[in-house]
Amino acid sequence: MPASDWYSDTDPQALEVFLRLQREMSADQKIAAVFQMSGMLLRLAEEAVRRQYPTADDREVLRRVAARHLDRDTMIRAFGWDPESPPC
Repeated sequence: MPASDWYSDTDPQALEVFLRLQREMSADQKIAAVFQMSGMLLRLAEEAVRRQYPTADDREVLRRVAARHLDRDTMIRAFGWDPESPPC
């Protein structure tokens, strides 16, 4: 996707405000925002796993979230758990 298409659905004035605010953020603020977004994505992944596997305990949820980012062999080596195994 060309850079010019990234915000094609955004009002140009709103985009300017957004970009100005981004430029004004300190490095600390930018890093904090990245961590906040990362945490939000992790919580969303956990919620999706809990909906898909309602009887899963916290440990299984953790494993299934990790399995979304790691290949099967790594999951087996790291956790001793096969993501293709049936839910507990």
